[in-house]
Amino acid sequence: MREKKEAAMYQHFFKRIFDVVLALIGLPFFCMIFIILAPIIWLTDRGPVFYNAKRLGYKGRTFTMFKFRSMRVNSPDVRNADGSTFNSDSDPRVTRIGRFMRKTSLDETPQLINILCGTMSLVGPRAHLATNYHGYETLTPKEKRRLDVLPGITGYNQAYFRNAATSEQKIENDVYYADNVSFCLDVKILFKTIQSVLVHENIYVDPSNEQNTHIEEKK
Repeated sequence: MREKKEAAMYQHFFKRIFDVVLALIGLPFFCMIFIILAPIIWLTDRGPVFYNAKRLGYKGRTFTMFKFRSMRVNSPDVRNADGSTFNSDSDPRVTRIGRFMRKTSLDETPQLINILCGTMSLVGPRAHLATNYHGYETLTPKEKRRLDVLPGITGYNQAYFRNAATSEQKIENDVYYADNVSFCLDVKILFKTIQSVLVHENIYVDPSNEQNTHIEEKK
């Protein structure tokens, strides 16, 4: 009972303080990255610097999530057989600078703005496109459970799998996180994210590969 109260206090109070403090610390870094990347992204094909899409957030509320644009303007939406986003090192839709940003996860840094606005957390489930759903009431219980916490810049899936898990496995992982939110888990995810980014783990992996769905952390 005490552990549940502590977990709830962290999720609804201390986690927000944690987010804001780290977002403010990271803001100068984002500004520096913006100054460098913005003109390169624009000069690539004279398109917008940011990719702003409506995402499904906390309790099914939609919000605009900010990212640096990594694809060419008006690129088609290509999906894997399970409905997950197609990722490939040779994807012709991705620009040269976009490929670099994806490998280093620099395309995600504008989401620090989302954290300060209160629509995202540093750690949480991936925010899915709102256009992929037909309303909160149409979601399955598991899909609703993953929306009981704020979406994150990084999360369990991004840290341990990146693009290597199937859509079904990603939902299971998000539910696991929602059921076990804690400061310790968030710290583990943040350090694992740094490791995954530095060694470029699971950036372009076939999600149909069954060995990629094994979750050691849940043992």
